[in-house]
Order: sequence, then C-alpha cells, then structure tokens
Amino acid sequence: MLPTHEIKFFCGRASRYLAEKIAANFGAALGQCSVLDFSDGEFQPAFDESVRGSTVFIIQSTFPPSDNLFELLLMIDAAKRASAYKVVAVIPYFGWARQDRKDRSRVSIGAKLVANLLSAAGVDRVMTMDLHADQIQGFFDVPVDLLYASRVFVPYIRNLNLDNLSVAAPDMGGAKRANIYAKILAAPMIICHKNREKPNVVGEMTAIGDVEGRNVIILDDMIDTAGTITKAADMLKEKGAASVRAIATHPVLSGPAYERIQNSALLEVVLTDSIPIRRDKEMGKIKIISIAEMLADIINKVYQCQSISSHFIA
Repeated sequence: MLPTHEIKFFCGRASRYLAEKIAANFGAALGQCSVLDFSDGEFQPAFDESVRGSTVFIIQSTFPPSDNLFELLLMIDAAKRASAYKVVAVIPYFGWARQDRKDRSRVSIGAKLVANLLSAAGVDRVMTMDLHADQIQGFFDVPVDLLYASRVFVPYIRNLNLDNLSVAAPDMGGAKRANIYAKILAAPMIICHKNREKPNVVGEMTAIGDVEGRNVIILDDMIDTAGTITKAADMLKEKGAASVRAIATHPVLSGPAYERIQNSALLEVVLTDSIPIRRDKEMGKIKIISIAEMLADIINKVYQCQSISSHFIA
C-alpha cells in the first residue's frame, strides 16, 4: 500500500546546495523555511509552510561549526511541534563520528551524545552515509539507514580502466573498507601502517603489500587535514607505485588540506558533495561526484516503504 502522507523536503542553511539537487532528482520542490538570527548569536528556524501530517525529510550535514548540528535539532523539534507525521533527518556527513569510544581517560563519547540529542529532538529515522565506525548505528534507538558512497565510487573506478590496480587502506582502521573494495574490483590490497604522534599529526608510515608498478587507489571515509592521505601517497610513490589516487566520501578539508593535496604525489582526489567545498581554494586535483541522485532514489524507496538493501554495494 502506498503512503498517504505527503512528502516534504527542507534543509538547513549549510546543506542547501545539496538539498536542492536531491529535491530536483526526486521531482519535488524544496520546502520554504527561514531562520531568525538574534544579535547575540542565537537563532530560530521556522517552517514557512504547513507540515501537518507530512513526512518531512530534513537535509543537513553536521560539519563544523556546531551551529549546523543545533540548527538541525531545532528544525526537527519545530517539525514535531508543527504536527509532522514523521521526521527523517538526512545527515550525509555525521559529525563527531570519530568520537565513538573512550580512547583515553576522562573524554566524552561524542557520537553517542549526538545520537541522544537527535532522539530527544524527536527524530523518527536517520539516514547517513559512510560513518567513521559502522557500530555508531547502535547508538540510536530509531531506525538508521547507513548508506555507502561505493555506489558512486565503484563505477567511477571501473571507468578509469586501470591496469595493475591495487586498493590501499591509509591506516589499519581502514583495512575493512579497502578489503571490501578490493573484493568488488578483484584487486590486491595494500595497507599503510602509521604511527600517529598526536591528533592530525602522522609520524612514521610504511606499506604492507606489493607496491612496485601498481596503480594505487587509497580509500578512506573522510579527508580532514589530508596529512595521512598525502603522506601515504608520497610513501607509495617512493616505493615505486605507477600512480596514486585518493577516494574519500567526506571532504572535511580543514587547515592545510588543500595545499597538502596540491603539493603531494596524488594524481587526483575524488570526493562527494556531502560537505560543501570551499570555492575560495584552488580545486586543482580535487574532483567532486554528487550523491544527490543516489540519496533521492533511496529517499523515494524509504518513503514508498520499499527495500533498499539492493542499493548497497559495500
């Protein structure tokens, strides 16, 4: 039986660029909403049209600053108080995902806290992509659709028609992801082993696997300062790799990331538009693949109460 509740798309200010493309691919208009800003920095989102009885999809990535997360929480609360039937948070990039455990004494588990905040705001379902750790799904008491950018990356890699292809993990934590891609692409795997001196600072690095003459693709869930990716690329090139590319889902790209990428041995860096790229920076080697069509397709499946398992590649 088809759903009888009208579907409506809204977005936070930080993700309008992506929400417009998702709505267009779905064949719907983006809903009208506004934000009232106060002089002290406080803000108040509002829906400028009725959402009563509607299934509301709110699209917002929660990258820094934290205003993006809090704006999403306020929009969820506003939709519930306006009698929306269901509220689905579409969070292409789920911030604080690297804080998924206590890795040292007296620290918070930020990913769990964010999950609790979304539940407290009244969200009915969460849709996100390439979490830093898949087990974060277990932090939620509502359904979570964990999507994978492999659906757009695998066809791109195949279209490169590379001989002697190898898939590399930039660190031990990314070995599972790289192994899945390696099996799909029938390519050998390389693991880069690193010693991290402190957060965002990489010490020594070495490679496990055959590198000589290989066209290597490094896979990761995100690129932050680009320290790990660029150091791995330079190391692989020094060990005889024919070419080195990087593919990652979330372009956090903070600090010296753009400059490091341009000055590295990387031939290209392929990213999605889960986070907006800074247009004041030189794109150079950076290529963006949109996830809007994929998200629109899966949102339609969720709205129609259809299975989405066949859409997963990895």
